[in-house]
Amino acid sequence: MSETQEVFVAKSVEVKSYFDGGLLQYIGWSILGFLVTVCTFGICYPWSITMKYAWKINHTVYEGRRLKFTGSAVGLFGNWIKWWLLTIVTLGIYSFWLFIKLEQWKVKNTKFVD
Repeated sequence: MSETQEVFVAKSVEVKSYFDGGLLQYIGWSILGFLVTVCTFGICYPWSITMKYAWKINHTVYEGRRLKFTGSAVGLFGNWIKWWLLTIVTLGIYSFWLFIKLEQWKVKNTKFVD
């Protein structure tokens, strides 16, 4: 470099990622999800999943950008029925993919607020 050239060093700005949910909220949502699932004999378990996951995602900020969960229990319920029918038809083999399918559905329905 010659002496006439100036070198600019960009100062990196630290952008934080954090979770701002509280313990009492988590306990409350967990108890509510459990009660709804038990009282409906498991029929509303997809609602419990979406409720708890929405709480988790809606309290998450990733690199300065808040996340938002846009999925609904009705949307998950249709997939839930399909996935369990596939599990029954394949004599349980499809159950190995249930966790992956649920995670894919969660990510598909997670967006940035801005």
